[in-house]
Amino acid sequence: MVEPLSHLPPITRLSPLVLRILGGNPSKFTLQGTNTYLLGAGPRKLLLDTGEGNSLWPQTLKEALEAGNASVGEGVSIETVLLTHWHPDHIGGVPAVRALFPDARVYKNRCTHVSPDQEDIADGQLFRVPGATLRALHTPGHAADHMAFLLEEEDAMFTGDNVLGHGTAVFEDLAVYMGSLERMAGTGFRGRAYPGHGEVIEEGRGKVGEYVRHRLGREEEVLGVLRGEEGGGGGEAGWSSMGIVKVVYKVYPEGLHGPAEGGVVQVLRKLEGEGKVERVGAGGWRIAGAEGQKKSAL
Repeated sequence: MVEPLSHLPPITRLSPLVLRILGGNPSKFTLQGTNTYLLGAGPRKLLLDTGEGNSLWPQTLKEALEAGNASVGEGVSIETVLLTHWHPDHIGGVPAVRALFPDARVYKNRCTHVSPDQEDIADGQLFRVPGATLRALHTPGHAADHMAFLLEEEDAMFTGDNVLGHGTAVFEDLAVYMGSLERMAGTGFRGRAYPGHGEVIEEGRGKVGEYVRHRLGREEEVLGVLRGEEGGGGGEAGWSSMGIVKVVYKVYPEGLHGPAEGGVVQVLRKLEGEGKVERVGAGGWRIAGAEGQKKSAL
């Protein structure tokens, strides 16, 4: 049921402006590892994300910088570090960068979780190094401080953990997350999506739209269960979130039902906020209003 991940080299030149450096931390949560990106066409570079802070990534970064020295014919330096969000697998390598480049300026939206001398990122703020211009876009949902970045020279987007190169993303607030996906698509970018994990997405905007459609489809599946379209209602106690999971994810291994329940709860909370569903009893859910009460009693 789960597609195998393709192999990604530790260092990959993705475009004349973008070099991907894997964080050396593969797992079921990070896929092939956290993607960090070295950007720019000249010796002064911008680094996007820093991995989790293990011993592998700094060495890989040094190898990438040495290769950069050979290509530009002079010393390569990192002058700017941008962090997409506060999660440990994206910020852990900041001390390693500081050790190599003490003068590098570190930026993150909502200056917390990293170092006291980091600087804030404002929505719409521009960051430039020779050959590359990044425009920041506040896109919360996966995390409250989450930022995406538009690479203007390629009309491409660094999507952080909002859109991945494989599978779907997790989120802490579905309603906010959906709004961010719509905002990302609304920029009209036509180039690639460079994700925080997984392979490059050639049709970036199309993938963002696919994520939106997938989430809306899950909402309809949950509503269908609550309406009794899958056979039987939830009774006076309504449907439990795990009961909904067992219907919506019935073709998936039971070992995935636990993680899936968190997503279903997020869907229910979003639908509750929209007035489409309501809580009943201890942990039950039903369609809101008289229709929901009638169906729950069937």
